[in-house]
Amino acid sequence: MIRSMTAYAGGERVTPWGTLGCELRSVNHRFLEVGVRLPEDLRSLEPQLRERIAARLSRGKLDLVMRLRAPETATSLSVNEALVDQLGDLARRLHSRFPDMRIGFTELLQYPGVLQAESTDAAALQAEALALLDEVVDGFVAAREREGDKLATAISERVDAVERIAAEVRELIPAIREGQRVKLAARLADLPHPVDPGRAEQELVMWLQKLDVDEELDRLGSHIAEIRRVLRQREPVGRRLDFLLQEFNREANTLGSKSVDARTSNAAVELKVLIDQIREQVQNIE
Repeated sequence: MIRSMTAYAGGERVTPWGTLGCELRSVNHRFLEVGVRLPEDLRSLEPQLRERIAARLSRGKLDLVMRLRAPETATSLSVNEALVDQLGDLARRLHSRFPDMRIGFTELLQYPGVLQAESTDAAALQAEALALLDEVVDGFVAAREREGDKLATAISERVDAVERIAAEVRELIPAIREGQRVKLAARLADLPHPVDPGRAEQELVMWLQKLDVDEELDRLGSHIAEIRRVLRQREPVGRRLDFLLQEFNREANTLGSKSVDARTSNAAVELKVLIDQIREQVQNIE
């Protein structure tokens, strides 16, 4: 299954401590690079989050963002009633000594310990975060695979075109060889001194051997079969495809350098165009 390296997924989960949100996005990268932004309550969870991502993904520059939004209908603060009662008793006892003393409501709330933040169950919150990440990664992988299907189709179409061009070149080779034989014979006939026929035939054979591209076409055929096999694999194949395209390009270059006919020269150019198009697609593959 081909996967694209470019994808996005997000999700939310309601917890007793607020709404936990998670976003995961990525762009192309040769290796796996993960950037993480977390709320303070989840800072200690970062190593586990990275491990879970690395277990599912192998390439791409990823950005993971988690946010914790406080509940809109609830407060995150509570009043320490016992402390307020103690302060009230103290104020009544001191009233006769300080009759003009007045304590405002806001001043009372500012007294240390009067307002208390509701405690957060760190372990439970982290478990919620890990579960949410798993859901988001599932959606993220599915998005990569959907885009990967499109990339695989585009690559397959261009590989088919490469195969057609290679077949056309193979059909042209006998005619090109015969044409070279005729040209060489004509040149030899124009020489002022006759040439030994055996020597001429030997030179012709050596010349044609230098122009022979059967081996390149055979290797190109094996590369075509291999790239089709790789496209059917389940594991990440981006690096393997990178290597195969280098081999494709090598055969196309050799075909062009050995060409003595405009038709094979044009074929080599068309091959390189197709290979460059495939490379652009492969750069997006995990």
